[in-house]
Amino acid sequence: MTTAQDLMAKNVLTVSPETSISQAANLLLEHHINGMPVVDEEDNLVGIICQSDIITQQKQLPLPTIFTLLDGIIPLTSTSHMEKEVQKMAATKVEEAMTPDPVSVSPDTELEEMAEIMVRKNYHTLPVVEGSKLVGIIGKEDVLKTLTR
Repeated sequence: MTTAQDLMAKNVLTVSPETSISQAANLLLEHHINGMPVVDEEDNLVGIICQSDIITQQKQLPLPTIFTLLDGIIPLTSTSHMEKEVQKMAATKVEEAMTPDPVSVSPDTELEEMAEIMVRKNYHTLPVVEGSKLVGIIGKEDVLKTLTR
């Protein structure tokens, strides 16, 4: 049975929470990758930054849907959701735009489970961790390569 350990790249390009958004964007473009793990000083996985997280900065602020009832205004979207959107749009550091606590797999996770996660959640990248330490990364391309063997 093929596992994450068999497919993962061990030499992983990472950034820290303090990395600038522009530097992260340049790394993603330069290396032709969709996302990178975000790690702390001890290589603990703390988040993931993807192209879509950075592209969010270019979208317009959505106006909340509201309706009035008895001369009162009631928002139909949560204020915390709006705050998160604004924070991502104004991010200057990776920690402000990253997805914290990303879905990850262990080295013994089987290929079928990784494929299911990627398809069900529309993820392109899965960090591989032992405990909380980053040990590798699996991309959709890694999974596709198993079909050509």
